[in-house]
Parts: sequence; C-alpha cells; structure tokens
Amino acid sequence: MSHFFITSAQVAGEVLTIVGDDVNHMKNVLRMREGEHFSVADENGMCYECAVETLEKHQVTAKILEKKMGETELSSKIYLFQGLPKSDKMEFIIQKAVELGAYQIIPVATKRAIVKLDAKKEASKLKRWQAIAEGAAKQSGRMLIPQISEVKSFEEALKAAAKLDVNIIPYECARGMEGTREIFHSIKPGQSVGIFIGPEGGWEESEVAKAQAQNVQPVTLGRRILRTETAGLTTLSILMYLLEEA
Repeated sequence: MSHFFITSAQVAGEVLTIVGDDVNHMKNVLRMREGEHFSVADENGMCYECAVETLEKHQVTAKILEKKMGETELSSKIYLFQGLPKSDKMEFIIQKAVELGAYQIIPVATKRAIVKLDAKKEASKLKRWQAIAEGAAKQSGRMLIPQISEVKSFEEALKAAAKLDVNIIPYECARGMEGTREIFHSIKPGQSVGIFIGPEGGWEESEVAKAQAQNVQPVTLGRRILRTETAGLTTLSILMYLLEEA
C-alpha cells in the first residue's frame, strides 16, 4: 500500500486532501484510480487508511476508512552523526538509515573526511538528501520524515550529542565484545541515542579522545573493519533489534 505524509490541516471530517508533488506521483507514476487504497501519516503520528475519491489536476481527495496512532516508530530517538563520505555513499546511508528507524541524520565534517562542501554545494546536497529521506520514509511506512541537518563540525556534533541520553562511537581500537554488549544492553527503550560514524579514513585518535571526554562510549562491531556505509547501518540494526517494542 502506498504511503504519504500530510498535515492535520489537510483533514476535514472523514475526508482528506493530498496536494503538491504527491498529486503527480499518485496520478502519473502510481496511476492510482478511484477507490484505490493508500495510507498517510500526519505530524501528530496519526495514521489514516484511505480510498481515493477524486483525482483532480492539483489535488486528490480521499475518504478516510480507518485512523489510528502509528506504530512504526521506535520509542527511542536515534541520531546518526555521519562523517562525510565520498561520492554518493551519503545517499545510500540516508536511505537505509531512515528504513532502519533513525530519527535524524547529521552530516559531520571530520579531520579525515575527503569531501569538503562549500555553502552552495551544501544547500544543493541537503535538498537532495532530504528528498531521499522522504522517499525512504514513504517506502518504509514511517510516521515522520527524518530530518537531515546542516553539516556540523565535529565539535558542534559533540555539543549537540551532549543533550542525548547515550552516545556511542564504533572504533576499531575499542575494547572487546563483552564490553560492547554491556553498553548496548544498557540502552533502554525511550532513551535518546547518538551514533558517531567516521568517514572512509576512520577516526583520528584525538577525535575519539575528545568524544570520550564528552561521555561518548567507544564500541566494537567485531574483528573486521567495516566501511563507513556499513558501520552505521550495522549499529542501527543492532539498536533496532534491541529497542523495537512488541
């Protein structure tokens, strides 16, 4: 079933209205017809199952068949602090992180990051990245569209993470799996969690030391060295498994 996002202002009684780019997608890409079912979520986490009533040039109206609070979000808000990777890897990371339940993705300029974005490139990239997040949220039935923040320095990222309940940083020199298991299992549903992932070149020791000084806990993801696009998704997968509530 196709899934979209609206605001509560688009709901009037038992009817809701779809506007904007989704109209073209419904009509010309999905080729939806009257009576076809789809779902939407609003900013309050309410989920609606609907049936198409009319398909007009600039809007689609639908009858609400059922409404209930959405159940697809994790109880914990997970923030992915991702060191800027090369080429289009960030697009892949964003897409999969949204599918795995990340609440927000924060690109981070680290010492070993090869990519350097000027203001013009950053604005263009952020627009593209946000569109990818929206598409992934629709595909995976999320109740919200995770936000992609502006690029932060490592110090700015640490400052933002200080507001969270738990922060971890996968690092190849971290202590063994027993300590890592203790850290993961100590995280409780409802706690906010920050994940710091380095770029292709990894973390510099000085960055890890700064992170530890701010109570960011190093963890290991095993004996193998994971690529930047694998490490964050592996960590998110572990947290999704541990924090997903029945």
